[in-house]
Amino acid sequence: MNDYNKKQNEIFENLFVLELANNHWGSLERGLKIIRDHATVIRYNNVKAAIKLQFRDVDEFVHQDFKGNQSIRYIKKTEDTKLTRDDFAKMVAEIRKLSAIPMATPFDERSVDLCVEFGMPIIKIASSDLNDWPLIEKIASKKLPVIASSGGASEKNLDDLVTFFEKRNIPLAINHCVSLYPSEDDDLEINQIDYLKQRYPNHIIGFSTHEYRSWDASMFISYAKGARCWERHIDIDHEGISVSPYCSLPEHVDTWFKAYHKAREMCGGSSTSRRVCSKKEVEYLDALVRGVYARRALPAGYTFSSETFERDFYLAIPLQKGQLSCREVMNGERLTTDLVSDSPLTIQDIDGPYAENPALRKLIEGRGA
Repeated sequence: MNDYNKKQNEIFENLFVLELANNHWGSLERGLKIIRDHATVIRYNNVKAAIKLQFRDVDEFVHQDFKGNQSIRYIKKTEDTKLTRDDFAKMVAEIRKLSAIPMATPFDERSVDLCVEFGMPIIKIASSDLNDWPLIEKIASKKLPVIASSGGASEKNLDDLVTFFEKRNIPLAINHCVSLYPSEDDDLEINQIDYLKQRYPNHIIGFSTHEYRSWDASMFISYAKGARCWERHIDIDHEGISVSPYCSLPEHVDTWFKAYHKAREMCGGSSTSRRVCSKKEVEYLDALVRGVYARRALPAGYTFSSETFERDFYLAIPLQKGQLSCREVMNGERLTTDLVSDSPLTIQDIDGPYAENPALRKLIEGRGA
């Protein structure tokens, strides 16, 4: 990934998306409580997180001949959870007030305009809309960063979407997603993160998940595989309203965030360059290194040679302060003092580069027991 792609992807890097969806059930007060309860967990865990709403122009989204139809679940839920523009404005303001990022999934073209009106920094494309090209073109016209969920999409669907946004130079993150609500552990297909990273190396790959038996295992695995944004549905257990099993309560989200911090701690830094070993680790390993000891008495002026080293010296632990070790190749240096049998060979006992180079000398003098 080049520097330009990295800059484009910064907005998605280590981003959590908390999907409020329709769990407000048409109540502004319930929506605000969900936001406040989860924002508390966000602040406590010090993570970058968005709270995401869903926008539908309900009056046009549902065909007039089917308005009020209670037998079609999607229509019933859409109408039962309708909020006004002012209600959404208050929820967006509360998200910002609590230092979270406001986001939305628009399900129609007018809702895309509402995202812009509310100043959403990121727009989400749902799995169900991954080849809804009138909607996608409307979203792209706003030139805002986009996260797309891949649930149910074919490889060609994904290739077409990625090509479309790349040609328009619009930042795009792709979430691996299995559109089963809820998902069992054996539904998760987390290896798809590897596939998406290999196929779309210039994009952040995320994980949108609906499992309900664990709130940490998939985080450990997905982070280690390279996912760098995550999404879950959120809700609260309040006033006896049923919570869907695929939704996460604040205590579940807290576990999720803590698993993220633990995964980062365990995975460490760069995956593309050699790590820098800590001083503590170097000191630990130095304690296991064999030091050079005289096998017999040797006079000052003795010249070191690889051919005679095993005859005149042996290697053993512990390595003592200032002692030469098995790591130092000695050939041509001379003893500056007499050595007695079984005494350590130290930096003070020889001439040559180890003794004469201040940095090397300081390194050797500072290591060992």
